[in-house]
Amino acid sequence: MSQRYTIKEYDSFTRNVTVWSSNYHSLPESTFDRLEQFILSRKQDTDTDALELMTVSSKRGIGKIISAKNYVGLITMSDGTAIEILPKLYTKDKESSEVEIKRVFLDMLKFLKEIPYKTFNISSLHIEKNNIFEIFIRMFIQEIYTLVKRGLKSAYIEHQDNEYFYKGRINFSQHIKSNFAHKERFYIEYDIFSVDRTENKLIKTTLEFLRKVSSCRKNKKDLRTLLTAFETVDYSIHPDQDFTKITFDRNMKEYETILKWCSIFLKNKSFTTFKGSDVAYALLFPMERVFENYVAGQLNKVLDKSYYQIKIQDQSYHLFDDPKRFLLKPDIVVQDCNSSIVLDTKWKLLYPNQSNYGVSQADMYQVYAYNKKYSSKMIFLLYPWTTAINNITEPITYQSRDDVTVRIGFIDLININNSIRNLALEIDEMMRV
Repeated sequence: MSQRYTIKEYDSFTRNVTVWSSNYHSLPESTFDRLEQFILSRKQDTDTDALELMTVSSKRGIGKIISAKNYVGLITMSDGTAIEILPKLYTKDKESSEVEIKRVFLDMLKFLKEIPYKTFNISSLHIEKNNIFEIFIRMFIQEIYTLVKRGLKSAYIEHQDNEYFYKGRINFSQHIKSNFAHKERFYIEYDIFSVDRTENKLIKTTLEFLRKVSSCRKNKKDLRTLLTAFETVDYSIHPDQDFTKITFDRNMKEYETILKWCSIFLKNKSFTTFKGSDVAYALLFPMERVFENYVAGQLNKVLDKSYYQIKIQDQSYHLFDDPKRFLLKPDIVVQDCNSSIVLDTKWKLLYPNQSNYGVSQADMYQVYAYNKKYSSKMIFLLYPWTTAINNITEPITYQSRDDVTVRIGFIDLININNSIRNLALEIDEMMRV
C-alpha cells in the first residue's frame, strides 16, 4: 500500500531521523533521497517559477533536512508514495487541524481561474482521507456522472470505409488504390451521427489517465465504471490538437467545466509530469498567487460595486513613462470617481520581534511606487494572520513626509468573512473622507 506523508509550510523533513518537534517529520532514506533529487533538478530548470518549491539544507544534530517553502499541493513518486504539503493556517488559540486547513485551502482554490470546480458538498469529497489531487479527481468524477446521466452529446462525424454499398461520396484516390481488383466495393465518405466526437474522446482519455494514477480505491472504481459509458468512444490520440478543435455553443454548455478539468489533467496546467525521474507527477500551487486571488475575490464579493470599481492586477502604469519601462501590477486597486486605494498581498509570516515585523524593504519600495503613480489615499500591505501577532491591537501604519501612508493588515483565513468585512469597512471609511 502506498504511503502518504503530510507536511505544512515552513516545516521540514528529516532523513530517517526522529526529532521531538512538530516542525520536523521523518522520511525514509530512499524517499528523502528521491525528493531531494526532484528539488535539485527543478532548480536547474530555467522555466521554474522564481519561488522555490522546497529547500535542501543541513542542521546540526539532525543532518540533511528538506523544508517546505512557497508551494503547497502534492508530489507523487513513481512507487505511489505521496508527499502532501499544506498551507500553515492558525486559529485564535492554536494551529489549525489538517481537515480544517484542507477545507480553507479548497475554498481558496475556487478563486484561481485555472481551477474550474464549483461548490461541492465537502463531506462527499472525503477531505479527511484524500489528498488534494484525489479530491480534484472526485470532483471530476461527480461532473462526469452528471453528464452520463443526462446523456453524452452526439455529432455528425465524417466516416470513411470500403463498403459493398454506395452512400455519400466516393473518395476516388482511395477507391482506385483499394478496389482495383474489387469492382464490387466502393471507398466512400459519409457522415454518421455518433457520440465518438472530439469532446467525448478527451473525456475518455482523461478518465483512463486518472484511473492509472489515482491511488484512491473508490476513485479507481468509479473511473472504471464511467469508462464503460464511453465504450463506443475512441481515445484521443493527440489531446493537444483535439483541444484546439472543440467549440462551445449553447448545446455544449454542460461540457465546459468538464473539458476545463480535462485540460488541467491532460495538458498539465496545474501539475507537471517529470519524465526520467522518480516523481510521477506534482500538483503544486504557489501560495503567493493563491492568497492574492483569494483576498481579491473575497473583497470583490463584499465591496459595493455600484460605488467602487475593483481592478485585479491592474496594468495602468509603468514606473517610467518615456519610454514606458517597468510595468507596475498591484494586486488590487479600489477606485471611486475621485480617489483610489491600492492593496498588495504578501504570503509571508510576520513576527513582532523582527525589525519592522519582517516587512521587507523591497516591498516598501514597491508600494511607495504604487502610491506615487496611483495617488492613492492609502496603501495596504496584507499578510496572513498568525498567532505570533495576536497581541498587536493597534494598526501598524507607516507615513512619509510626502504623504505616503502604508497600513499593514492581516487576513484571518480561518475567519475570512469577518476579516474581509472589516477590511472593506476600513476601505469604505477612508474612501468617503
